[in-house]
Amino acid sequence: MNRPAIAQLAIVLRLTAIGLGAVAIVAIAATACRAADAQQAADEQTVMAHWRALQDDPGSPVIGDRHGDVTIVEFFDYACSYCKALEPRLESALRGDPHVRLVLKEFPILTPESLIAARAALASVRQHKYRQFHEALMAYRGPWGEEAIFVTAKEVGLDVVRLRKDMAAPSVANEIIENFNLARGLRIFQTPGFVVGDHILTGPSAQIDFPAVISQARR
Repeated sequence: MNRPAIAQLAIVLRLTAIGLGAVAIVAIAATACRAADAQQAADEQTVMAHWRALQDDPGSPVIGDRHGDVTIVEFFDYACSYCKALEPRLESALRGDPHVRLVLKEFPILTPESLIAARAALASVRQHKYRQFHEALMAYRGPWGEEAIFVTAKEVGLDVVRLRKDMAAPSVANEIIENFNLARGLRIFQTPGFVVGDHILTGPSAQIDFPAVISQARR
């Protein structure tokens, strides 16, 4: 069942519960469904307008199949508890489907340390340790601060002296600025934010069924 159909069903159930007549229910649900269809079409147009930045930005790290038939784009912050909570489900979906491509958009909006972590993560690409560092930061549950970031970097085998130097590269700052501009263009203002295929996921992150979303994107 697609998103507009689900929305229409939810409205019908609510209206039935408060005792509205059948004609009123049908009229209200149809109006709501048309609005949902229009919003979905608008979202698809927005995604297409930013397609290249979403799919082909050489500065954005990619995990999974680089040539996969389904692309998930995630906007995230290492200080985001919701991002961390869904990370095991996202990793499981990638393990379970070898043809999925995950594009990671560093989007440090929550704390000053978020920006340090994002810069460090992007700099770790130069040591070919991005995935290890990214997953370690997502799994980290202790006190959040600069020390924790660099201790984690050392634990995954990064040269921290080199990492600190590489964090100052203009390309690192440029990638984060581009991610902020892209998120604004997509009207993504919180983390986590997901784009799968040509759809912007708008529901609560705890309710995302990644295998179902991936299957839908293949249709």
